[in-house]
Amino acid sequence: MCSKILLVNLRATVQFCKTVNILQGSRTPFISAQQSCAIHVDNPPRVPTLTTSYAHGISSHSLLYKTVDQCLQASVARHPDREAMVFVEEGLRKTFAEFYQDVEQAAAGLLAVGLKKGDRLGIWGPNIYEWVLMQFATAKAGIILVSVNPAYRLQEAEYALRKVQCNAIVCPTQFKTQNYCEMLRQLCPEMEKASPGGIKSSKLPDLHTVIVTDSQQPGAFQLKDVMQAGTSEHHQQLQDLKKTIMSDDPVNIQFTSGTTGKPKGATLSHHNIVNNSYFIGMRVGFDWRNNVRVCLPVPMYHCFGSVGGGMVMALHGVTLVYPSTGYDGRANLEAMEKEKCTFIYGTPTMFIDMLSQPDLPKFDLSSVEAGIVAGSFCPPEVIRKVIKFMGIEEMLKFLTKNNTKPEVKDVKRRSGREYVSVVSQSPSGLVC
Repeated sequence: MCSKILLVNLRATVQFCKTVNILQGSRTPFISAQQSCAIHVDNPPRVPTLTTSYAHGISSHSLLYKTVDQCLQASVARHPDREAMVFVEEGLRKTFAEFYQDVEQAAAGLLAVGLKKGDRLGIWGPNIYEWVLMQFATAKAGIILVSVNPAYRLQEAEYALRKVQCNAIVCPTQFKTQNYCEMLRQLCPEMEKASPGGIKSSKLPDLHTVIVTDSQQPGAFQLKDVMQAGTSEHHQQLQDLKKTIMSDDPVNIQFTSGTTGKPKGATLSHHNIVNNSYFIGMRVGFDWRNNVRVCLPVPMYHCFGSVGGGMVMALHGVTLVYPSTGYDGRANLEAMEKEKCTFIYGTPTMFIDMLSQPDLPKFDLSSVEAGIVAGSFCPPEVIRKVIKFMGIEEMLKFLTKNNTKPEVKDVKRRSGREYVSVVSQSPSGLVC
């Protein structure tokens, strides 16, 4: 049976390569039956197996071999006084220079409280400034950020933290009905008597540090104290770490949704998310558009928010506008009008919600040039309504995957006429 399945797969692959050969001219396809792998190349390799994570193709744009911190530093150097992010609900604004100063302080503080390169730090909470801060502070310190779904309940959180062997977790006290600190106390009753950084939990044996963003809790550090904990010695450690953190090092663990079983943690490298955000920005024109301001209501724990948002900001120097801590359709419209946003991100249900706002016509959305919809299938009629009733002339549809990161995009624009173009592969031969 197995041999029959393999034969069918090989025939299908050969047929595919023949089709490509007809379309692209006289190229010699190479098929490897070993381990059921197949790769189409111009010239077959001497050893007929794909043994590395990369398949390099010919492209006008090379892949970037940079770390997350190098990308952010470059944008800081180019646009120190440009706003990097605006948190409308919190009334918080940070320029690139101000944000990077916080990142350096936070990274030094994480080293000061005992974390080290290769440790795993979970971030568990809604769209708050501290989420983005930890995203880049951990990358600078060589710590692997674990994106924890803010909606996880007790058992889900325990499973995720145990699965990836989290050494530390950062969270607010609570958000709406989610009492993060109380759930952590239930998982780690040892917190009550432990000193900060000295937790020894039977349920979560790898967890030793809890950092709370907005209050002082037994057995936990408060983030403001961590921010001040770094000394000149720790800042020197950060300088030394620059020489050891490589593009292929892991930087982020994101979980799949768990619809077909328990969530699976996918480890992503600097190279992975840097190039993904690089080509996203290139694809939508962030490299040539002026004064790009992105309204970002999508959750940060998902790749749409953290890579399509945070990493795109770091690499392309765009401004991110966070309308609210939790999703609020009306707040999105208010933010787009007040902050003169030029882009809006959202899932199909978010766009449907914004379209259903009774006072939609009163908002001035004339600054919004384009929107990106992702997360699930979007009915064409929703796209048409966004173009018609919100006046957004360009709508781009992305396929986002937490576990691999490549994006499949199709574009719908209105400039006298409507058309669709499709990109069906990761750019420049990037294989994840």
